[in-house]
Amino acid sequence: MEIQERAKCVKHAARSGVLEKSGGKTAAVDAPCPGVMIRKARIPDVGAIQQLVNHFADNGEMLHRPLSEIYENLRDYFVAVEGDNLLASCALHINWEDLVEIKALAVADKWQRKGLGKQLIDACLKEARELGLTTVYALTSKPEFFEKLGFRRVQVSELPNKVWGECFRCVKFPNCDEVAVVYSADSAEDVNRAG
Repeated sequence: MEIQERAKCVKHAARSGVLEKSGGKTAAVDAPCPGVMIRKARIPDVGAIQQLVNHFADNGEMLHRPLSEIYENLRDYFVAVEGDNLLASCALHINWEDLVEIKALAVADKWQRKGLGKQLIDACLKEARELGLTTVYALTSKPEFFEKLGFRRVQVSELPNKVWGECFRCVKFPNCDEVAVVYSADSAEDVNRAG
């Protein structure tokens, strides 16, 4: 089934003109897969969100999220689903009137490189704009992914101290190896001009 799903996404990407070659293989990138829907998370999604996020946290790629935290912040989450299957999740968390974070971006292993991460980030950025927030940050071990979406790298010291509220829970604290990236209207315009 996984091969059929991948073939469907690659075929869709070819029709959309969005393909990337890597190591001799062709992969769909930034193209929505047919049958996959991006939507706000719902109560029945909480267990699957936690399982997905904690899978990557177990590998040291992000923070573990307890069920209580996901329930308390459920309105922050967007999910990618196909039918009843949760494929990916991402949260947009407001820290302050001018400070909003994209966090807990997780895409199931077999669904990576199919554009779901980009679609979730796009949904978060759209909501940030609707809320009147023009600057969004993330702390990530994959800054290149975010840079392709219009984020720019910044020194962590450029971000307010409030961003470190969760850091004490991280196994890497105080020797963080994540990179700070920021999205703003200016950087988005630069990407649009270059593209």
